[in-house]
Amino acid sequence: MRARDFGLASCHTCGLVVKLPAVGHVHCPRCASPVHSRKVNSLSTSWALLLAAMIAYVPANLFPVMSVVSFGKRQSDTILSGVIYLFVHGDWPLALIVFVASVLVPLLKMIALTYLLVTVQRKSYLRHQQRTRLYRIVELVGRWSMVDIFVVALLAALVNIGNLATIEPGAGAIAFTTVVVLTMLAAANFDPRLIWDHQGEK
Repeated sequence: MRARDFGLASCHTCGLVVKLPAVGHVHCPRCASPVHSRKVNSLSTSWALLLAAMIAYVPANLFPVMSVVSFGKRQSDTILSGVIYLFVHGDWPLALIVFVASVLVPLLKMIALTYLLVTVQRKSYLRHQQRTRLYRIVELVGRWSMVDIFVVALLAALVNIGNLATIEPGAGAIAFTTVVVLTMLAAANFDPRLIWDHQGEK
């Protein structure tokens, strides 16, 4: 049995379980947020944000994330070229961290969100618990993709020595930030309770 079957729903803001009226809307008595049995337009909003993130993922990996101007010479690096540079110069642990956080995690997150959205739309009745755990993992690890942007932002703010050395963020950094933000919003708009709506229908 589900809480929905008893006319109950949890507040999206504070988590308080609220009795839903038969007609009309209700606000949470604790935080005054509107309470719905399911997030409004959850699937369509998550799909729109996810597709936009997939589009932005291409320039995020093709365009330079950071440009270093030293003694009048400019060197621009994409995420992958930066990973290769670190690996070649012996910093393979840092290269591995950057590759996982900036390339692998966003890609796997988009694949996982696609899987969740497709299975919910197809009304799958299989692996409810595993899919719920997958959603929790996606929601948890998504923010760690911002490590690359934090590094670029710190370097750009700290390294500015006139004509000797300057670090500038590139177009790839903007695209990558867009990917991370859009995937976080897509995960936030996805309602995991939809996974359980078709349990036992078969």
